[in-house]
Amino acid sequence: MSSVLYDAQGPKAKRRNVVISVVFVAVVAAVLWWMYGVLDEKGQLAWALWEPFFHGEAWSTYLWPGLLNTLKAAALAMIIALPLGAALGIGRLSDHAWVRVPASVVVEFFRSIPVLVLMIFGLALFSEYTNVSADDRPLYAVVTGLVLYNASVLAEIVRAGILSLPRGQAEAASAIGLRKNQIMRFILLPQAVTAMLPAIVSQLVVIVKDTALGGAVLTFSELMASVSPMSAYYGANTLASFTVVALIFIALNFSLTSFASWLERRLRQGKKSTGAVVTADAVEELSTPGEHVEGKK
Repeated sequence: MSSVLYDAQGPKAKRRNVVISVVFVAVVAAVLWWMYGVLDEKGQLAWALWEPFFHGEAWSTYLWPGLLNTLKAAALAMIIALPLGAALGIGRLSDHAWVRVPASVVVEFFRSIPVLVLMIFGLALFSEYTNVSADDRPLYAVVTGLVLYNASVLAEIVRAGILSLPRGQAEAASAIGLRKNQIMRFILLPQAVTAMLPAIVSQLVVIVKDTALGGAVLTFSELMASVSPMSAYYGANTLASFTVVALIFIALNFSLTSFASWLERRLRQGKKSTGAVVTADAVEELSTPGEHVEGKK
């Protein structure tokens, strides 16, 4: 069946696609079989290396505490970064230079610095100028780095989401007497939420994964950091430990994206969306300051 965007495949195209699919599946199967043979030859598939993860000790001693710290750091970073990013993104759309320029400087500055550098800076800051205990400093440093970097990225997502809306909506709202802050709160933001949601969720997934940087550099006892002591205790089962931790991260991020997909469907059913979706490319195209809409005080 043909459409405006798609032509139905002919007999030759169908045969070619079948051949390509068969060859691809055969290549993938061959690679998997080769990997299985190498791992089995090295003894990495021995039951003794995987057995600890089917008992409660490995989970209660290593995995569960690390997972709790990962969730704690990610949740704190999300709670702080989301409203901060929204405020900065709206600030970049302001008609007033004294609001727009500082917000743009903050966003561009922290967005240009690697998140690991921000974490190390946070650790030094809390060590030198605060009374935070040595046990809590890694958590504070990880959250600080995640907030500063991801709030800047989220600010661009918010700005792109608002600018993706038709300009006529702000003009119509202004024509009926709404003030600029009312237009932003009641007209633009509710519609932009759905457009921003896929990009926001992608950034939240990044926050969850970036907590591992704290374990690798700042001795933050998160989920990934549990691999080393767990592998040492259970007889160098490093591959098995990394595999289990990776599956946990996959489950976490899949749950987050699934919830976001459900929420997006609900919002679209509530007719609060224009159908626009903000992508990473759209955010990058808006990296230059100065663009604003007639919807912000």
